[in-house]
Amino acid sequence: MGEIEDAIERADREAFTKEPPKTLKGRIGFLIRQFGSAKAVAQEIGVTADSVNRYRRGARKHARPDVAAKIDEAVKQRWQPLVRKRRHRQAATTGGITVETRARFGYTAAVGSTDDGRFRRLTVHLPPQYAQRLFDARNDRASDQQMRQIIAEGFKEIYFQDGGARALGLSDVEINDIDYLDLDY
Repeated sequence: MGEIEDAIERADREAFTKEPPKTLKGRIGFLIRQFGSAKAVAQEIGVTADSVNRYRRGARKHARPDVAAKIDEAVKQRWQPLVRKRRHRQAATTGGITVETRARFGYTAAVGSTDDGRFRRLTVHLPPQYAQRLFDARNDRASDQQMRQIIAEGFKEIYFQDGGARALGLSDVEINDIDYLDLDY
């Protein structure tokens, strides 16, 4: 996965309306309901079906750290998918998306202005159409570079050109050397 894809995944996980089960028994019960059988859960987390059944019954209260991490990740991936869809729909129609990053921004500008790339720390709220384009690109399995370009176009319009009020000669904006990138919607 690329940096943009990872940022979308983190944003999806950050806003649960209801927390996932805390106990090992509760998490395993949830996974069994999702997968349909202890055998399928066992294949997903890398243990035997007998171990999964021991976790479900409460005979084992704690899993090994590597198995516990796999269980945690499996639960997080499947917890409240409808909430995620609703958040995506809201961001793509009314709310927009906030991008916080520290990266090197370069751009093509009119003659006589400086267009040297430099690191900037930016937090910019992009309108809903950029959120929709980003989610569509992700669903179409676009490359990280293509998703970066969508964010760069949003930064160009909203931050650099201020919605058409300045820097009208600016044509291409590029995001390179990302230190970090977080999304919120």
